Parts: sequence; C-alpha cells; structure tokens
Amino acid sequence: MSENMQWDAVFQKRMDHCYDELKWLYAELYHNDEQAFNYFCSMLYQYYEERSAFLKEWDEAREEVPDWYRGNDMLGMLMYTNAFAGNLKGVRSHLDYLQDTGINYVHLMPLLESPKGRSDGGYAVSDFRKVDPELGTMEELEALAQDCHERGMSVCLDFVMNHTSEDHEWAVRARRGEKEYQDRYFFFDNWVIPGEFEKTVPQVFPQTAPGNFTWCPEAEKVVMTTFYPYQWDLNYANPVVFNDMTANMLNLCNHGVDIIRLDAVPYIWKTLGTNCRNLPQVHTLVRIMRMACEIVCPGTLLLGEVVMEPSKVVPYFGTVEKPECHMLYNVTTMASTWHTVATRDVRLLRHQLESVFALPKEYTFLNYLRCHDDIGWGLDYAFLHNFGMEEVPHKKYLNDYLTGKWEGSDSRGELYNDDPTLGDARLCGTTASLCGIEAAEYEKNEEKLARAIRLDIMLHAFLLTQSGIPVLYSGDEIGQTNDYTYHDDPLKADDSRYLHRGDLPWKDVRRRTRKGTRPYRVYSRLMKLEALRKENDVFENDADTWLLEPYNDHVLGIGRYYKKQKLIALFNFSEEMQTAWINEPEEYENLLTGKKQKAQGVTLAGYDFVWLMTKF
Repeated sequence: MSENMQWDAVFQKRMDHCYDELKWLYAELYHNDEQAFNYFCSMLYQYYEERSAFLKEWDEAREEVPDWYRGNDMLGMLMYTNAFAGNLKGVRSHLDYLQDTGINYVHLMPLLESPKGRSDGGYAVSDFRKVDPELGTMEELEALAQDCHERGMSVCLDFVMNHTSEDHEWAVRARRGEKEYQDRYFFFDNWVIPGEFEKTVPQVFPQTAPGNFTWCPEAEKVVMTTFYPYQWDLNYANPVVFNDMTANMLNLCNHGVDIIRLDAVPYIWKTLGTNCRNLPQVHTLVRIMRMACEIVCPGTLLLGEVVMEPSKVVPYFGTVEKPECHMLYNVTTMASTWHTVATRDVRLLRHQLESVFALPKEYTFLNYLRCHDDIGWGLDYAFLHNFGMEEVPHKKYLNDYLTGKWEGSDSRGELYNDDPTLGDARLCGTTASLCGIEAAEYEKNEEKLARAIRLDIMLHAFLLTQSGIPVLYSGDEIGQTNDYTYHDDPLKADDSRYLHRGDLPWKDVRRRTRKGTRPYRVYSRLMKLEALRKENDVFENDADTWLLEPYNDHVLGIGRYYKKQKLIALFNFSEEMQTAWINEPEEYENLLTGKKQKAQGVTLAGYDFVWLMTKF
C-alpha cells in the first residue's frame, strides 16, 4: 500500500491496486533501487496530472467497459501519414473517408523525428518528443487524435523502444564520451565481449546489416546495433533508460495516442550467453508498462509486435490475472494464408487455426492480410514435412510463385533480404498485386481480373471471419497495386518493402463509387462484408469457433456460434470449382444473397466463399 498526501484520490486508488506488484517487480529487476522506483512513481503522477480533462473522461468511460475494443464493430486501418495524405493535417482532412469506410482504429506508422536516409522507415527515432517536421507537429498529432476521438475512433502509434537513432541526444552525448549516456546503451572497449554475444545472438538482417555490433569511431568503442548500424540498442538493465522511455510513451498517450504498438518488444533485454530474445525480463518490463498505463491512462491499449512462432507470441498476453499486452499480431496466420494461396492446400492453415481457436477468448489478436513489412516464411516445417514439403525448396517455391516466376502464376511480388545461402528470402507486395489484379490489368484480361478480385475479396472475408480486430492496409480497400517508383529513389531503392508503401492514389479512391471500375468492385464488396460483420452477433470475439471438415484440402471451413446464431464459413483457395462435403442439418441463409441455402455438399466457384447463417 502506497500513501502519498500529494496524490489525488483517483490516482491513489489506481496506484494502490497495482502498488505491491509494481514495487516487487521493479525491485527484482533493478536490485532494490529505491531511488529509481520513487522517481518512477513520481513520474507516473506527473503524467497523470498533465493528462487533459477530455482524456481523463475518455479513460473513465473505457474503465466502465474494459473490453470496449473486442466487439465486432472494430475495424482498423494501417497507414503511412505521408503516403495516405501528405501530413497530419491531410489525415485530418480525410477522416470522413475513413469513417465512411468503417474505420474506427487508425494506426499511424512511425512519424516521430528521424534522420533522412537513416531511419528504417521511421524506426530510428532521434527525438521521441517531436513529430517529423515534414509530417507536422505534436500539437497537430494531438488535434488529429481529438478529432478521431470525437468520431469514436482510436489512434495507434508505434513506440520504438528497443533502440534510438544514432542522432538522438543520448547517442550524441555518448559519442562525446559522457559515461552516463554510454551507460544507456551497450558500449564495449573492444570486440571481445561483442564476439561472445555473436556466438549466440542471431542476425536480424544478415544481408543488409550483418552482425549485431558497430564500431563507433568518435567514442573509439563498440556499440550494440541489433537492427541497423544507425539504430543503437538501449540498455534496459539501466533503470534510467526504463524510466525515461516510459515517460516518452506516456507523453504520446497524453497527446491522444490510445493504442501503443510496442515495436520489436522481444529484443529489449540483453544477456550474454543467450539469444537476447524473449528473455524473462522482457515480460517483467511489459507487465510494469501495462500497470503504468492502468495507473496513468487506463484508456490506453498495448499492442505487442512479436513476429515469431505462436509458442513465442502467446506469452506476451501474460495471464488473465497478470496481463501484459492487450493485443498481439496474428502473424503466423497471415503467413500461412499466403502459403495457402500459393499451394491451394489448406492443411497448414487448418493446423495453425487449431492453435488459435484453442486459446482463451480473452486473448485478442490483430488480424491482417498485409502490412508495411515483408512476409516472412516462419511456417511450421515439422508439420509440412509430413506432406513432403522441405523448408528450403518450399520457401523457394512460395517466393517463385508469389513473384510470378512460377509458370501460370499471376502474383506480382518482389523478394526482400534475399539470402541465397540459406534460401531464406522474404516477400513484398500489396494484397491486390499478390492476388493477380496487377497482372490482369496489365494484360487487360477481364477474366483474370474477375478471378483476381474474387481471390482478394475471399481473403478479406476470411480476415473478417476470424475473432479479433481486422486491420486493412491503406489502399487494400480499393485494390491498390504495387508502386515500382521506389527503384528510382536512392534512399529507398535498396529496400523492396517500399514496393507496397506507395502513395494512396486518391483518383482511385474517388472512382470507388463508379460502377465497373476495379476500385468499385473491391470497395463495394468489402463494405458489404463489413456491414454484415457489424450486424451479426456471431462475429463477436466471444463466439465459439471451430474448424469444419469439408473433406477437400482446397477448402477451409470455419464454424462460429454466439447468442443463438451459427455461422458456417467456407473458403475455396483453388481457382477451380470445389465442393465442401459438409452435412449441417439446419436451414441456412446465405448472408451475401439473402437466399435460403443448405449447408450440405456446398459447391464453390474458384476463389469463392460463402457465409451461411442460421438462428436458433
């Protein structure tokens, strides 16, 4: 129990609820450093006091409904501010479009100040208290968040916590030789200890940024740089780092950001002799950050970026009693989905979904088809081995198919971070281009275009069928294709991820109401699917979910049940007509056509799907 006469009653109540665990975890992590802990608590109160009256009301409303983000009305969109609308003012000017599209969760990609050409797309932050001047100001971010909140929309922003830019004030002072600031990073006098780290720590980008350390000539020392040489890893074993970075996070919250994406969170604790991934101290830090938010800004959610296999991802939810992240990315389902597009074989996807469906309903995943990043093939190769699929040749097949090199493939992607030695290239491309829309339009082939759009819509229907929060990547709602102009930009040419980071073509957005156009054909169908999802309780996260057996490896079958509504969803991943050999006894209605339809021996056109529902 903590009692401080200077704290108001609301803060005191929240602090008392967490205090014993908070103090215990902090003391365990930082060796009973009472001075650092007292500073941490006073810092929390400072940001609580600075929080606006509007945001405090927002917090109170969300405390009344703590699962507000788990409804079937949630729909997110991920965007780069400059690509979507130039700057923050531009995003504000297009909120009507987002609202018309059904978006109530706006994820803005990194927009804090970063050095040009050495930012990794904004993930090398030089000042956590400033927006990149080309995008706007902190005041404009706050104004955008205010407008969003008034429309019932939440704002998500990346919090790059593993590292800073080499241009950050701490790094600049460390280069000058100031020990206090060198202690905020990992500096070594020579390569001996870094060499020991390298024996057990994998490389993130072995082709483009080999090794985990960089020589700093100004300091005449070696510094840890897990991702790129210009991104210096922070030392979270130093409580000053944790205190100040938590303050930076809360400052964003006080500017209206209510969903914090914890970037690269598995990497934030380093211990010699380990792989420096997913160490127990990481979970301690995330748990403390969760409690910090519950004390200062309980309307805030933590989204963990854990791009790893399910066994590594799920622990970041914590437990029901001691939760960590509110939400995590469903990355393995995303990768398995594109595997299924390339193979037409749903067995791996079924296997993946069995694991997801078995998790507690309190666990909320962010589901997506594409995002700003590449597609990595972290698949379950032990499972695929049962069907004669070996890792290296199978990855080559997937990449060949989805880059259009495989005969008959209309997918148009590009490789990212190709490592010919390991055969471990990853993949880039927009959803539309990977589905074949780009190739069909180039060939002016209407039959191919209809098929590609059908695949695109089927994949989005699968996305919307899953429990969790579906997130669209900006441009996917109109079938935006790849942008090859990045090849002509010397600052982007070496990073093929810019293939799917092109500017939103607003001329195509305006064509979304013109019948017959590709934007209309994609947008109108997505809007219908979104409306059906919102209208029917069976899409709620608390629904029971299970896999159906259609006795056809080209067809994925999912069942959902909630509040006397039962949904049968069938997805044909083959371009050929297929039959799902199911035998459900009830009378069903096809949600898309409104017609009665039996859920028995259901025939599906190539790349088609059905949502069949019955009510009890």
